[in-house]
Amino acid sequence: MSIFFENTTKRTKVPFRYDVVGSFLRPQTLKDAREKYAAGKITQAELKQVEDEEIKKLVAKQKESGLKAVTDGEFRRSYWHLDFFWGFDGVEHVILEHGYFFHGEETRADSARLSGKIRFSGHPFLAHYSFLKQAAGDDVTARQTIPAPAQFFAELVRGENEKEIAKYYPDRKELYKDISAAYHKAILAFYELGCRNIQLDDCTWGMLCDQNFWAAMAGGGYDVLDLQNLYLRLNNDAITELPEDLTVTTHVCRGNYHSTWATSGGYEPVAETLLGKENVSAYYLEYDTDRAGDFSPLKQVSGNKLVVLGLISSKTGELENKEQIIARIQEAAQYIPAERLCLSPQCGFASTEEGNILTEEQQWKKLALIKEIAEEVWK
Repeated sequence: MSIFFENTTKRTKVPFRYDVVGSFLRPQTLKDAREKYAAGKITQAELKQVEDEEIKKLVAKQKESGLKAVTDGEFRRSYWHLDFFWGFDGVEHVILEHGYFFHGEETRADSARLSGKIRFSGHPFLAHYSFLKQAAGDDVTARQTIPAPAQFFAELVRGENEKEIAKYYPDRKELYKDISAAYHKAILAFYELGCRNIQLDDCTWGMLCDQNFWAAMAGGGYDVLDLQNLYLRLNNDAITELPEDLTVTTHVCRGNYHSTWATSGGYEPVAETLLGKENVSAYYLEYDTDRAGDFSPLKQVSGNKLVVLGLISSKTGELENKEQIIARIQEAAQYIPAERLCLSPQCGFASTEEGNILTEEQQWKKLALIKEIAEEVWK
């Protein structure tokens, strides 16, 4: 296959031509340690020591594989989102009657519920980032992944959680204000530690792409366009007036639990709002199956924002056909210039500690394929 994007600009900042979303399969040593800690057989300090060692190994492996942006694999988390919510003041860890429902599976039933006014007064993830930054060194970007403000709101109104909101926020506008303010302060705290790349992970837009979700929400008295505008407001207010050298991106997910998925539908219903109006630098978009629709909504991407095409599946160990992936990149380039495109998996390999159904060896082969394709396409 000949190189067809030879003259495009080389990516020297986030996102990179070949990139990663964030989470990695938990090694067995870490899984064992977490089980022992839950059973009271080891201390928090002993668990942290195992986490530290496994994260250092992971960072070294990412650098060895050629990645220019590295994460801690979310090795200290149980969930991609809930652990972060629990770190805010005014939020408690609760167990609901049911977990999240995916196609054929149900997750554990943990959730986050209001227990007071939402405030940021520090967060456990700050220490986590400091460790990652030190382990990564200065030759790669140490990326911090966190769930988006809109995702936080979606959790607070999930099921029976919503009943608690009126106790602390009779006026919902105050709730929206506090969510964005807490996030803004948290992001600035990461910045002070040297973080220059924040990734907001966000399933809310993927849910709004699903017609079945639309019908369910409309039946509950929700207006879909109102929800889009609310999600946009929550996210944009959180990332306004940030330092110019801090890159904020967003990853749009459709559910990623134990190789199953939650929602489907093309990006058309949310493209104008999400791709046109959210004030991020780039979008990591799931495109590994036809459930995500075609590339035509990419016409709505405003300004010079970039798109990282999630064409490689993190849900299966089977390697994609290189020529087919290159053809899909060519197809996407019909709607947005090739120099504004990059390549990654559609999601992380372990959005929860259970992880997807593939091996660590297959995980790294996926990333090697992404690098190989990107170097051929954008040589």
